[in-house]
Amino acid sequence: MNINNHSHTKISVLDLAIVREGGSASDTFKNSLDLAQHVEKWGYNRYWLAEHHNMPGIASSATSILIGYVASGTTTLRVGSGGIMLPNHAPLIVAEQFGTLATLFPDRIDLGLGRAPGTDQFTAAALKRDEHAAQEFPANVEELQLYFSEGNKKGRVRAIPGEGVNVPIWILGSSTDSAYLAAAKGLPYAFASHFAPAQLLTAIAIYRNNFQPSEQLQEPYVIACINVIAADSDDEAERLATSFKRLFLGIITGNRQQLKEAVDPGEGFMDPMEEAALQQMIAYTFIGGSEKVKRELDYFLEKTKVDELMVASAIYEHEARLHSYEILGQLEI
Repeated sequence: MNINNHSHTKISVLDLAIVREGGSASDTFKNSLDLAQHVEKWGYNRYWLAEHHNMPGIASSATSILIGYVASGTTTLRVGSGGIMLPNHAPLIVAEQFGTLATLFPDRIDLGLGRAPGTDQFTAAALKRDEHAAQEFPANVEELQLYFSEGNKKGRVRAIPGEGVNVPIWILGSSTDSAYLAAAKGLPYAFASHFAPAQLLTAIAIYRNNFQPSEQLQEPYVIACINVIAADSDDEAERLATSFKRLFLGIITGNRQQLKEAVDPGEGFMDPMEEAALQQMIAYTFIGGSEKVKRELDYFLEKTKVDELMVASAIYEHEARLHSYEILGQLEI
């Protein structure tokens, strides 16, 4: 049953392919496909996977392969990258990979592009990433667009497959730099407010105020990525959220770990100083039963006027994660 068809706001999934403590990458991939098949039935719009490297708790390093796996097990859901970290790759390789995906799954593949490494400096070096790669990001986006264009038929270097294939490009950002780029190029914009909330409103304003229409997009289009942990009660959601909070605290402290089982969020669950730092990072996180989550999301949407929500939900138990997305899909927002 499509339960999200009465919603005013499109809702999508950002899957970080998180590996649970005691689980494996294989389990993660099976659960990702199962989640994708469920949210497709529930009327979700897209399912994006994010490129990360050298993280024991995240298994999405070969992002384009996972996109193909999820797309092959679904039929209508748009599947894509949130994102491909373009400076880690030659634009030609990305054009060929996503040209292949879009040939296999026509009009269902999205290409979200980021300029960060998605890892630490040592792994970035192992990926042969140039230290100036981030500065070349705008030029690399243009090169990628050229490979996808029909007009490159006489080019010395061509992406086959890829040339003339419809692969919508998205610019991803966690600061204002990418907002200017997305606006100048007339591309849709997705902001990583699930871990970098500080500049969300400024970046959206910059993007909308500077937007130049393009062949791909006539009007500005913004996705905000957020965290949602929904359950049958506020207390149960808070318990489930302990897994997520410990995972993100590990990112802040550099002690990266796999997703741990939920615990009682009672006194002493987390050091107060650490919790204060964590709250700044996860300001756009919505935890609770359906009424609380709906109330807070309504306020968020009123404040940001975003076109689409993309939701990450780091929940240890797979059934509870499914149920969280099910609850969210039923909300009239």
